[in-house]
Amino acid sequence: MRRGHTRALTEGPSPADAHEPVLPYPDGWFSVAFSSEVVRGALLTRPLQGEDVVLYRLRDGQVRAVRPYCPHLGAHLGLGALEGDELLCPFHRFAFGPDGACTRTGYGTPPPPSSDLTLLPVREVDGAVFVWRHHDGRAPDWELTPWHTLGTRAPRLAAWEMAGHSQDVVENTVDIGHFTPLHGWGASEVAEPAVFEGRSFRISVRSEERVPLLGASPLEVTLEGNGISRVHVCTALPRFGVRTCAVYTTTMIAPAAFQLRQTSRFEVAEPAALPAPLARWVSGSVHRLLAGVMFRGNCAFVSQDFPVWTTKRYVSPPRLARGDGPIGPFRHWARQFYSPDRLRVRVPSSVMRGAAGEAESRVT
Repeated sequence: MRRGHTRALTEGPSPADAHEPVLPYPDGWFSVAFSSEVVRGALLTRPLQGEDVVLYRLRDGQVRAVRPYCPHLGAHLGLGALEGDELLCPFHRFAFGPDGACTRTGYGTPPPPSSDLTLLPVREVDGAVFVWRHHDGRAPDWELTPWHTLGTRAPRLAAWEMAGHSQDVVENTVDIGHFTPLHGWGASEVAEPAVFEGRSFRISVRSEERVPLLGASPLEVTLEGNGISRVHVCTALPRFGVRTCAVYTTTMIAPAAFQLRQTSRFEVAEPAALPAPLARWVSGSVHRLLAGVMFRGNCAFVSQDFPVWTTKRYVSPPRLARGDGPIGPFRHWARQFYSPDRLRVRVPSSVMRGAAGEAESRVT
């Protein structure tokens, strides 16, 4: 209740962006858009680690990513326009070609020296647009690994923005211990030991999931990471012939805020006992019936973690317990994506040994 110049008392958990973050910005490739969002003839501005990035697609389909300010007098290029493959500044109509070179001014005089745009390294992989960022401006020294897709139908997409740090999302995939108490799975165990190699990791998990009206089914999960911002999660319910495949990408947009994007598909096996044409019809009919339900369920599943991510604090060293999963090895692997002089956290060798044995939303 407010009286005069007072306001309601603050209570409840403070969001992660209310405090100084423990982890700095990571290095690597970061998703700033779905491919379908970057269309020919339009500019798209997205935040990335405290700065804007302006995206646009050339007539031949290639994507460009540039720093947002015109080198002439600093106008924001996200307010500009495209004329063919040239980016026009909104202020003096300076034009920049696909290579970033300034081709002309808006009043017919020669372009000034050193007036080219800075093109940022950009890649399109698995239906998303990634921009490279490194704390010291280093050029890309590794590439993204494309992952398999499930079926031929178009994926469903979702995106969220929230307080917190993006590493928590990726670490969540190897946190085997939280699947039962938070997500309601049956007892979970590591089916294949985690492998951390180069810029990637992989782990397989066995569990059990209860399906409404149908009962419990064994659940097989394979999780793959590539970089500190990208995870591929594949699940199978063999009893029902259902498989799902989802890619999650996380991008820091401010010191304690990030965006999360999800691309998901699911597939229903064709009944082996039926003739091929009928089996395809049955599979397709079940897919059409359940596609929306499965997608909403997928979004609901991941959103169960949101209250935790948006209020948690990065604890280093963590006090790990048996059954947590390979959180210690994951953190050791994740250190390669941070500047050593900016990373002020540690993972003691005892933690490593102990672990080795074991918002706002938009949905389309």
